[in-house]
Amino acid sequence: MKKLISLSVLLLLGVSFFTVSSIAADKKTQTAVSKSAKVEVYYFHFTRRCVTCQAVEAESQKAIAALYPVQAKKGLITFKSVNLDEKSSEILAKKCNVSGQTLLVISGGKRVDLTDKGFMYAMNNPEKLKAELKRTIDPLL
Repeated sequence: MKKLISLSVLLLLGVSFFTVSSIAADKKTQTAVSKSAKVEVYYFHFTRRCVTCQAVEAESQKAIAALYPVQAKKGLITFKSVNLDEKSSEILAKKCNVSGQTLLVISGGKRVDLTDKGFMYAMNNPEKLKAELKRTIDPLL
């Protein structure tokens, strides 16, 4: 009976150790994949735009260029303005699940919508928009 209990305990410890090692290896792999993923910043808009819409695009683009010049040059982070009225934008808009003016940060499977903050800060407090972009993008790089 003692041998059976001892063998059961050893078997249980072995399985536990293997499971924990496997989970740790998966986490390392996921971290490596997510850290190397490309970050894409999109500003979706229509042809007719108000001053605020134009400011969201301009300030977001300036913020990305100022905060991440090296990453932008290497292609690790991109900013793209997308006109929803153009036929060529339909596929990307569907892929990103967008139907109107939207400021998005996408990396791998992660999608962060910063539209509200973009419209709130672009005109009156562009530094705050820049800080929001940085807070969102830094963990993705």
